Amino acid sequence: MPDSQPQPPPSSSSSGASDTTSLLLCGARLTDGRTVDVRLGGGRIEAVGTAGSLATDGTRACGTHVDLSGYLLLPAPAEPHAHGDTALSADTGGPVSYDPQDVQRRATEAALLQLGHGATALRAHVRVGDVQGLGALAAVLQARRSLRGLTELTTVAMPRLLTGVAGAEGLAMLRDAVKMGASVVGGCPDLDPDPTGYVQAVLDVASEHGCPVDLHTDAGDPARLSRLAAMAGGLRPGVTLSPCGSLGRHPSEITSRTADQLAAAGVTVVCLPQGGCGGVERRGTAPVRLLRAAGVRVAAGSGALRDVSNPVGRGDPLEAAYLLASRHGLRPEDAYDTVSTSARAALGLPEVRVEAGFPAELLAVRGEGLAGALSLAYSRIVVHRGRVVARTSAVREFCDSAAAVELGLPRQGRVEPS
Repeated sequence: MPDSQPQPPPSSSSSGASDTTSLLLCGARLTDGRTVDVRLGGGRIEAVGTAGSLATDGTRACGTHVDLSGYLLLPAPAEPHAHGDTALSADTGGPVSYDPQDVQRRATEAALLQLGHGATALRAHVRVGDVQGLGALAAVLQARRSLRGLTELTTVAMPRLLTGVAGAEGLAMLRDAVKMGASVVGGCPDLDPDPTGYVQAVLDVASEHGCPVDLHTDAGDPARLSRLAAMAGGLRPGVTLSPCGSLGRHPSEITSRTADQLAAAGVTVVCLPQGGCGGVERRGTAPVRLLRAAGVRVAAGSGALRDVSNPVGRGDPLEAAYLLASRHGLRPEDAYDTVSTSARAALGLPEVRVEAGFPAELLAVRGEGLAGALSLAYSRIVVHRGRVVARTSAVREFCDSAAAVELGLPRQGRVEPS
């Protein structure tokens, strides 16, 4: 049964400040099996207690209550690999429009769709140079400002060429993009005649401005990937590579050696289990189990969201986790880590746990346990900076069945906040 569209949360505002009103999440189930109440305030988790214990703690009364009976409460996912400038363009019937208003509308709608899935932070890769100039970046940055308080949107500036005479303009535009507000520098070295020179140019700009690096590569050339890892080693704030879909196609000894080099360099790999993106030609998912075993941080992203690279892309982090569990053999806990804890780390965001003192970035999913939530994650409630910012409800109903009643088979119903 498909999810309904995310519904506007009650009393939402576009303010960037955390909601100062206390919010009590009642009767939520945690992955360890406990049922708890969670009090939020000032954008953080203030307290976690047994169910019913926090309605009033003797010192203060709680504000709004949200009944999470039947829901599993998780750290919210983050989206480390989105393409806001081309999202939702598959049905346009012609070349993608880079009119600033069109880009801003698509980027905003895409971010809200992914917020409805649970991602309270996302990194959008935006092309600069060529026909786009800096207009697409300016439009996505405007979308970022309009979404403040609902989701955290950061941008990666992606020039096509950076070396030789043809790349001089791209290099200048990359520096201008950072000055405009792009917080990450990146691109596709595989598309440049001099991939090593391209990477060096990106690393130089990142060092100049203290920016993270996020590069697209198919990882089809293991020697080139090894050189990239050596060049990137020790760079702070850090280097992310994605989607590395061809890495697993090499002989096992080459793949293992490359994985060890990536781990030693501190490089994060973002895989795209839901499909590819426009930055690489071949599709495939990086060998996540081998990379994790070597000590590489592996996050999972969505890639294309209904653009020409993947016209049916959903942009759903829980689907990415589901695919890693069902197709690639990760435990549900490890699969969810790739879209939550590891994804947040890849974006330079603080860790989230359902414990007092941690950021109130949370996702409530209808279900008893994590495996079931990844399998049938229909109804979701999303919390960003301590307030409900999105709610998706689904109701599954069957015809009357004596057998169902007799056996006590469950129904997934709608639970409204109290």
